[in-house]
Amino acid sequence: MTNPDSQTPLRIIFAGTPDFAAASLQAVLDNAAAKHYEVIAVYTQPDRPAGRGQKLVASPVKQLALEHDIPVYQPLNFKDEADRQTLAELNADIMIVAAYGLILPKAVLDTPKLGCINVHASLLPRWRGAAPIHRAVIAGDAITGITIMQMDVGLDTGDMLLKKECDIKPEDTSGELHDRLAVLGGDALIEGLEAIRAGKVTPEPQNEDLTCYAEKLTKQEGRIDWTQDALTLSRRIRGLLPWPGAYTETPVGAMKIHAAKLLDTHDQDFLAGAITMVSKEGLVVATGKGSILITELQFPGGKRLAVQDALNGKHKDQLQIGKVFGGDA
Repeated sequence: MTNPDSQTPLRIIFAGTPDFAAASLQAVLDNAAAKHYEVIAVYTQPDRPAGRGQKLVASPVKQLALEHDIPVYQPLNFKDEADRQTLAELNADIMIVAAYGLILPKAVLDTPKLGCINVHASLLPRWRGAAPIHRAVIAGDAITGITIMQMDVGLDTGDMLLKKECDIKPEDTSGELHDRLAVLGGDALIEGLEAIRAGKVTPEPQNEDLTCYAEKLTKQEGRIDWTQDALTLSRRIRGLLPWPGAYTETPVGAMKIHAAKLLDTHDQDFLAGAITMVSKEGLVVATGKGSILITELQFPGGKRLAVQDALNGKHKDQLQIGKVFGGDA
């Protein structure tokens, strides 16, 4: 698993789609001259409709590739022999995969001389799968990180080549943690590439007894069950930000919760989901155990507001002490 000459350009194919992947591609490009990297092609998901106009939008990785005049390929999958042949003809030394969004068949994994490596946003074998950042926050993990992995035909099951740890702060949202991990992913990738090239990696099999799966997020997961304890709910709210977001039912529709804090207080005279205190700082809401402080919210058809501003809005009657969130009315 070595490139015999570190001065010979390392021919790289990069496969990725969202911002997280673009950070890794940027790291490779930033180091291309000094490290003798040559990004010969980029693979990314087909352009998708987005926004109110549903216009086709290129992925962040595609946009970055085009800025650097790198050829871009966007196959729906690799079932077509022509797509596999195109990949083979690129004659790559290695393929870097980061949040690509496609399952790669063995024929693709075996095509580059050094195989395919993956930039994964967890400390494997914990949180294999689609949403490792969100699941780590929701679960209350104190630490996560980046694993550079040699890819095989399983779902995030390949041998681990390098790990970099990252603390999860008590107030972190998934969005905030994502941004730190994206930067760390780029750093880990460069370190991993250099170790591979120098023949200084020792592949480490994953311990199957320690695995857990980070299932894909759904909008339905955002609905808050106020009978759960405050710690669980505060983690869920932070873990679902910025998408799909947490929400609670009110008589005027689903109210999104954009920011909330954990409190130790709990008034036994109030039902779970009831507003127990209202101030400029926010709404204190009772849960099954403990309370949370909602500081930013959004009603249907409205803007994201600090509670102080929402208390002056048209739905201020829904934000009074004694009102109970979570009903179907």
